[in-house]
Amino acid sequence: MKHLKTLQKIPVVGGLVNIAISHLASSHASAISKHFSQFLRPELATSEQLKREVYRLRHEVYCEELKFEDVRPDQEERDSFDEHSVHCFVRHIASGRLAGTVRLITSSHQDELLPIEKFCSHAIEDQSLAPANFPREDICEISRLAVLEHFRRRQMDKFVGAATGAINTSDYSETELRCFPYIAICLYLAAASTAFKNNKKHAYVMMEPRLARSMAFVGIQFKQLGRPVDYHGKRAAYYINGEMFRSGLSSGYIKLLKSIEHDLFVRGAREKSHPVLDFFLFDQANLEKAEK
Repeated sequence: MKHLKTLQKIPVVGGLVNIAISHLASSHASAISKHFSQFLRPELATSEQLKREVYRLRHEVYCEELKFEDVRPDQEERDSFDEHSVHCFVRHIASGRLAGTVRLITSSHQDELLPIEKFCSHAIEDQSLAPANFPREDICEISRLAVLEHFRRRQMDKFVGAATGAINTSDYSETELRCFPYIAICLYLAAASTAFKNNKKHAYVMMEPRLARSMAFVGIQFKQLGRPVDYHGKRAAYYINGEMFRSGLSSGYIKLLKSIEHDLFVRGAREKSHPVLDFFLFDQANLEKAEK
């Protein structure tokens, strides 16, 4: 394992090494999925209290640590897009603390723009996949992924980008592969699954190209829509749909995805006496299938 970094730089050989590492990571994902719910639980923020927990976590990461946004007096990082967003988070069961969060921004009418439309429309060069081409109820945007510093103490997480989900694919050891950053991966899987299970057919995200490479490494293949632009650093517009999302996942990550979906849609629905979200209608057949 100690020579992988060198081998990755060799043409042809590097590609084979990446495939081998992805296979190992997938195997570990399969093993971890069996015990995932014992330690971490993905949930949807369905109450104002839970949303405020999410906003406080985002403030710690985006305002205090990364300084992407100004520090707020109430220590809650929020904006107008939160009014039409679904918030996913991962809770560390033993401590009760939120470990990470991500939001899914929806749109119900033409005036309810996604951030990528409002601030980064110039980043979409492939106009065939621009949000304006699709019905508003079919589109969404994944944004504000944040992992709390307390849960990024491993050596592999100590690099710029880990706070917003990037994976350091240039340095591996056997131990690090066993400790892959599953919180960030869980958040992406939770956001994408929430979108596509609820009839959001087209998802967008503004992210650094290295983050897209990180996601490709675990089998989540985004399509880049244009060259990187200046938006909180160099970021590019990316697109994914349900077929793209599921077709690239290995068997290990599919097992992890099923565990996440069970927590979000089956256990979550059981524990609440009201609909999980007023504007999301869950497919009962899918719920029963996930439960099995």
